[in-house]
Amino acid sequence: MARDFFTMDDFDLSGRTVLLRVDINSPVDPATGQLLNDARIREHMTTIRELRHSKTVVLAHQSRPGRDDFTTLEAHAERIGALLGRPVRYVSSLFGRPAIEAVEAMHPGDVVVLENTRFYAEEESLADAKLDKMAKTHIVRRLAPLAEYFILDAFAAAHRAQPSLVGFCEVLPSLAGRVMERELTMLTQAVQEPARPKVAHLGGVKADDSIAVTRHMLEKDIVDTVLTSGGVGNLFLDASGIDLGEPTTDFMRREVEDYDRLRGECKELLRKYSRRILVPTDVVLNDNGERRPATVSGLPAKFLVYDIGLDTIAHYVDVIGRAKTIFFNGPAGVFELEPFSVGTRELLTAVADADGLSVVGGGHTVAAVEQFGLQDRIDHVSTGGGALINFLAGRELPLVTALRYSYKKFAKGGVKA
Repeated sequence: MARDFFTMDDFDLSGRTVLLRVDINSPVDPATGQLLNDARIREHMTTIRELRHSKTVVLAHQSRPGRDDFTTLEAHAERIGALLGRPVRYVSSLFGRPAIEAVEAMHPGDVVVLENTRFYAEEESLADAKLDKMAKTHIVRRLAPLAEYFILDAFAAAHRAQPSLVGFCEVLPSLAGRVMERELTMLTQAVQEPARPKVAHLGGVKADDSIAVTRHMLEKDIVDTVLTSGGVGNLFLDASGIDLGEPTTDFMRREVEDYDRLRGECKELLRKYSRRILVPTDVVLNDNGERRPATVSGLPAKFLVYDIGLDTIAHYVDVIGRAKTIFFNGPAGVFELEPFSVGTRELLTAVADADGLSVVGGGHTVAAVEQFGLQDRIDHVSTGGGALINFLAGRELPLVTALRYSYKKFAKGGVKA
């Protein structure tokens, strides 16, 4: 695949000071400040370890203002140090004098983690501003002169445009880190893979994003079939004229913003692609914690829909098993509760067993993959949730646009620096 952005292979980074923007946003215990899961940190360790001869300045965020887990990056720095097996310095400043002095004092091999970028108003207030305006923010003007390169490895935030993510691309050669490079390579390969059939499974409750993906993938003929389940399947069932019952319908209306408009979009998609969009034929209801199977023709029900039924599972597993490329985003049901984990577990196991190229992503999906121990049997487990779904919906990813811009600006006839 021809690249139109720099990677870490394009420059000799030994001895150089690099700003490394990662996405290590992690579950945090608000009472203790301790990390509850380090999966995102571990994803970036390949990039950090490869920079062992560089001076690595880590930029990252944790949560957002107003939330219980909006905290410093001290615990994150400790965890990076533990994974590296050597000390990593945390600095409770982003671009103030303590941060600048810490960077200036670095030696090759040192790793410094600066403060949570979202502690500073510019990060949120200038989101989606033009690139040249972001390049004039304090964070860029104070830190860029200290570094030779900017490495962008935060694929999970690729759908965001904020100063710490894209502002440096205007003033420093900007490279894709190993996470970013792998994500873009694998996702592009999967989308462009010519072998058919190609299948997408869309579940979970983020129905607006999934409807956009459905439309794009079918209009562009990226996939042959879309399998729906979870909240997405419920919305398509409602759009097809099935009364799910008051409890489920009320839940969907609370969870899905602009429900009636999206229901109308689903109707339109079903009219246009009726044979290519599959909806559940049976479901599982939550009867006080017990599984209660129900055919779709037997609805409405007084209980909430919590999973897809066995006939739907069997049909979807067959479709997945014959696919040459599989995209999987969103669980089929409330997999966190064992009685209602069957649909998600069986479909993901089918993905893991399939011969085709498999790509799965989304926070809940990745959690399910890990819960069922399938991560080593899937070709690509994406670190992105919103970023992945935006990529699959054909939307521009600001971080990719910024990398391409920097490539055009700083390329010197293809000669390695």
